Amino acid sequence: MNEQPCGNAASDWLALQREAQAWFAGPLGRLLLDSQQALLEQQLGSHFGSFLLHYGFPGEDLPPQRQITHYVRLGPPLPGVEIVCEEWAWPVLEHAADLVVLQNALDFAASPHQLLREAARCVRPGGHLLIVGIHPWSLWGARHLLASDALAQARCISPARLADWLHLLGFALEKRRFGCYCPPLSSQRWQARLGAIAPWAERLQLPGGGFYLLAARKLVAGLRPLPQPRRAAVALLRPVPVAKVGRHPGKKES
Repeated sequence: MNEQPCGNAASDWLALQREAQAWFAGPLGRLLLDSQQALLEQQLGSHFGSFLLHYGFPGEDLPPQRQITHYVRLGPPLPGVEIVCEEWAWPVLEHAADLVVLQNALDFAASPHQLLREAARCVRPGGHLLIVGIHPWSLWGARHLLASDALAQARCISPARLADWLHLLGFALEKRRFGCYCPPLSSQRWQARLGAIAPWAERLQLPGGGFYLLAARKLVAGLRPLPQPRRAAVALLRPVPVAKVGRHPGKKES
């Protein structure tokens, strides 16, 4: 894989991507990604199409889906990326993908708005956009405020704010799921003690999961009605007075 900067990408943006990749390769990052992988496998089973674009930091490649023909990873020059590009300029035609997955990408983006617009541009009408991000209102979101590693640079955008952004881009939110209720602790001993609540919390879909998954569908543009020719103004119709015919009182009918 070519590690040279792509295009005019800023060096600080590339440094952030590499720091985030290193963090996800560590024990806490792997814990978060393993939980995301299980939920993504479940969600992808309900999608169909020819092209799936993936941008972000996955634990491993998404599992092959029989109902999706082509799966392509694009993004910064990191291991596993097939198409190297900047987050604000994807070399993909408009409406080219049936499904686009942003996995932890908005959390470590230089401009989340630009990245989301670029991903939305590539989704065909009726296609779907899946967004996975670190939940700010969770123990993982709290740790990011106190961390001294790459997690401290995460934006941790709330799912409610993303839902508003998606609405402005012409998407309808169809599903919101939470996952990874294990606390962000490096100690395996404490993970084993506190991890018992994770299956219970995931079944109830409590909002305190370490990450969220949003599934949104791109709305199909409606048909534009043809302009009708302007009609000439018509004067207001008024009843025409008619003379009342009376019968002569002294005249009999024959």
